[in-house]
Amino acid sequence: MAGRIPQTFIDDLISRTDIVEIVGSRVPLKKKGKEYSACCPFHNEKTPSFTVSENKQFYHCFGCGAHGTALGFLMEYENLDFVDAVEALAAEYNLDVPREHSGHTHQKSAGDDKRPLYDALDKVTLLFQQQLKSSDKAIQYLKQRGVSGDVAKNYKLGYAPDSWDFLTGEFINNHDLTNHLCTLGLLIKKDNGQHYDRFRDRIIFPITDRRGRVIGFGGRVIDQGEPKYLNSPESPVFHKGMELYGVFEAKQATRNLERILIVEGYMDVVALAQNGIVYAVASLGTATTKEQIQKTFRATQEIIFCYDGDAAGTKAAWRALENTLPIIRDGQVAKFLFLPENEDPDSMVRKEGKEKFEQRLQTATPLSDFLFDTLGKKTDITSDDGKAKLFELSKPLLASMSDSLFKDLLTDKLSGLIGISAERLSKRLPLNTTNSINSHPEKKPAPSLGNQQVGKKVQQSTIRKAIALLLQNPSLARDQSVPDDFSRTELQGYSLLYQIGNQITQNPEITTAALLERFRDSEQENIVNKLVNLEIPGADDAEQRGRLYTDYINDLQSRLREAPLAARQAELENKSRTGKLTPEEKAEYNQLISSSHQPLNNKS
Repeated sequence: MAGRIPQTFIDDLISRTDIVEIVGSRVPLKKKGKEYSACCPFHNEKTPSFTVSENKQFYHCFGCGAHGTALGFLMEYENLDFVDAVEALAAEYNLDVPREHSGHTHQKSAGDDKRPLYDALDKVTLLFQQQLKSSDKAIQYLKQRGVSGDVAKNYKLGYAPDSWDFLTGEFINNHDLTNHLCTLGLLIKKDNGQHYDRFRDRIIFPITDRRGRVIGFGGRVIDQGEPKYLNSPESPVFHKGMELYGVFEAKQATRNLERILIVEGYMDVVALAQNGIVYAVASLGTATTKEQIQKTFRATQEIIFCYDGDAAGTKAAWRALENTLPIIRDGQVAKFLFLPENEDPDSMVRKEGKEKFEQRLQTATPLSDFLFDTLGKKTDITSDDGKAKLFELSKPLLASMSDSLFKDLLTDKLSGLIGISAERLSKRLPLNTTNSINSHPEKKPAPSLGNQQVGKKVQQSTIRKAIALLLQNPSLARDQSVPDDFSRTELQGYSLLYQIGNQITQNPEITTAALLERFRDSEQENIVNKLVNLEIPGADDAEQRGRLYTDYINDLQSRLREAPLAARQAELENKSRTGKLTPEEKAEYNQLISSSHQPLNNKS
């Protein structure tokens, strides 16, 4: 089994992370004072109540109570467990995730159980590349397609020889590697226990993940044959519906991707890159999935789907539209480009070149036009019956969308087509309760704020203010440590304040978000997540915060010193109600309360 992820790595990962960047690549954020706001991605709302704090590296929704760090956001938004969220966040920064084994830390990426599979894929990729260099047939084919050596190298193109046992022969004495290749589907085991190669006499297109690791292959026949394209099967590291070919290469070529062109074939991506269009990716020969679209929108704000102009292309485009509507958010753009019949991006760009092909992109059809033009062909909107049918056809598509300005604009456009006010139309649309790809039936409801009203400020006692101030400003503990006595009292909140201060003392550079992660799944998780949002009056600058924190600690120390006396006073007061105080106890009690001018009742 994979070892434990070191806490120090998680702290470092959190300190590197910009939660505004992580959330903003998935949810359109707007700057609002010191924070960012948006409509919450975890429940339906029209008025934004979801905030992201750049200073605290924390998000919070005052509508449903969802809150957490960048890791927590990935867990909720992408339905990941903690380890997968760490892996995903590490991948954003091209970091390998270390594991601890028997007291030692080993730097291994993507989980120790998958490392041998990645190693096997690297070995096979290299073998296929070597075979390409020595195959006149494969080289000639790529030259005919206009692919240069540099582009072939950049995309790690290879060649699987026309042999049933090429890989088997290469690794005949390596049983572990043979088993890994079977797991990856590159070798297929026969009934008699022998193996044969999946890819034979095909140009090989390695499929990489967002970190550039090879996770699978696509193979294209050189001559005639079926299927034209053959993919690796599903494996522990390759999930076809989740990946897109060429994303890593596009990001490497252009740091700031203004748009991404989604095409159907591997060769289309390579041919476009050969002609200077380096922002194309392919959907692995299948209909573009919601997950693929969502991943693409994280990398760019504009997607152009490019299809052949025939019936099959139109069908694929419509499927892409259906999968885009639940995903798209305000500020994101989706368009559709249809090429002339019998043309694909590969043939088109080789005929026209970069400039003319990109001119086509400028004329791509906006999603809204493609939506209503397609539906309008299915009915006669000059008649009332036809208008009613258009609404019925549009209703499930609009209902699948999250509440947004874009949805309102589509509703307005439909309103103009059928002649009924957008307000009346909106009332007839069913409420979207599924929240699209981000909703999962098995998912827990958003965290509750306990028995408080949602959005109500947490009670501002001294101990709560001290905890909140320290969570928000860990450096305070470096200037004034939390007294050790706080760990040995049962007074509410003291022990938690000490735990936070101790974490900072042991990890002087720890951030607010990393502190919160230290309390994940603990009994105190809920309260620290509430208090990190507590506003402290008068804590506007560092000097003021320092004075306030010192005052809080001094006040709490005074209360701690007085606690035994207060406890004794309460004990004697309870005993006094029974009328059984001794003269000595009565004198002690009166002395304890003398400072508060509450003399003991003579009847006691």
